[in-house]
Amino acid sequence: MSAELVDTGPAAATEPRAGRLPTPTRFTAESIRTAISPILQRIGACAGARERAREYAFEDVRALAGQRITLVGIAAEDGGAGGSLRDLTELVMAIARADSNVAQALRSSFLVANRVATLRDLPNRAVTLQRLRNGDLFAGTANERTGGASGTVNTTIRRVGDGYVINGEKYYSTGGLYASWFSGLARDENGTVLGFTVPVDREGVQRLDDFDAVGQRLTASGTTRLVNVRVDADEVEVRDNTRFDSPWLGSFAQLYLAAVEAGIAAAALDDAVWFAREKARPIKHSTADKSVEDPYVRETVGEIAARAQAARAAVLFAAEALAGVRGLAGLQARAVGAEAAVTVAQTGVIAVESALRAAELLFDVGGGSITNRDLGFDRHWRNARTVANHNPRQWKAAVAGAYHLTGEEPPTTGLF
Repeated sequence: MSAELVDTGPAAATEPRAGRLPTPTRFTAESIRTAISPILQRIGACAGARERAREYAFEDVRALAGQRITLVGIAAEDGGAGGSLRDLTELVMAIARADSNVAQALRSSFLVANRVATLRDLPNRAVTLQRLRNGDLFAGTANERTGGASGTVNTTIRRVGDGYVINGEKYYSTGGLYASWFSGLARDENGTVLGFTVPVDREGVQRLDDFDAVGQRLTASGTTRLVNVRVDADEVEVRDNTRFDSPWLGSFAQLYLAAVEAGIAAAALDDAVWFAREKARPIKHSTADKSVEDPYVRETVGEIAARAQAARAAVLFAAEALAGVRGLAGLQARAVGAEAAVTVAQTGVIAVESALRAAELLFDVGGGSITNRDLGFDRHWRNARTVANHNPRQWKAAVAGAYHLTGEEPPTTGLF
């Protein structure tokens, strides 16, 4: 697949600062879930066809943003929609059930919102909150194909006058084609790594549609090229994670991936039930007249349902554990944060394996016709496999085992 340089597209998606969406005067987590229900139904109905045609869900994603989905989990007194971390996780699973590509593409936006919700002293917090209230979406990554081990940053940032100039390339820019803002890391002349956030329509910001994985193909996770991008001083910040009582700031990001996997498992169940009811015929030597009465089809759908339930339950349990870290300080925050990070890691293992197994079992509900490409059922396994490759589950299991055996804390790399 050739890399396509994306400069423009549907106005609502690629001209983020033109024509702001009106901010509702009142909204809640519950009202947002109600408002997006028909949008999710539309997204789910078109997910397979969009993947075959490689068509992005620009209008539907913008419709979700218009309902201020990223305000769920931000306190009402801050201008958010309120709601718990469990409410937010339920929302992510619902989006992923409709289309895991869309849920993944929104991940950076929800990560930004979670930082606003949990870090009162976040640099530029008020500005970021207002952008969320405007319905803006975010993309960002520290990843580089030119980087070395342990996330080496080769993108450069240098002082020019009262601002900066950035040059480099970032990959896995998840949601990059949907976003209004792009954030990343760059290294200055002294070797200090700085964070930056710029509008995607800033001169020199180039977004390429070159993501070519086996799954999650429409997450807009390709390259963001930064060519002499001028950055103001207030768009740059020093990242200092050592000042937090609980250093496992990546736990929510990992919980999000597990929620996407849980959504994929639920989508596999939806398609298994639909196919068995509407399309499947009993095998020749079956004793049943209808596939829904075949004992082996029933067993298969039952196991898919069990796998989907296991993933969902594990994700919600981890959300509750992670919510327990909020408001704590000192050694207590560190102890609870470490335990929550391990819980999230264990959830990642369960969610990945449940989604992969559910997606595989889907094909046991029917015969040869269930493999037809027009159905696109293979996308569930491919999507689950691609999400799983973000962070190896073997590491998650090993870290959890070390914690239980010796009390060793998880790494603070952001992957637990």
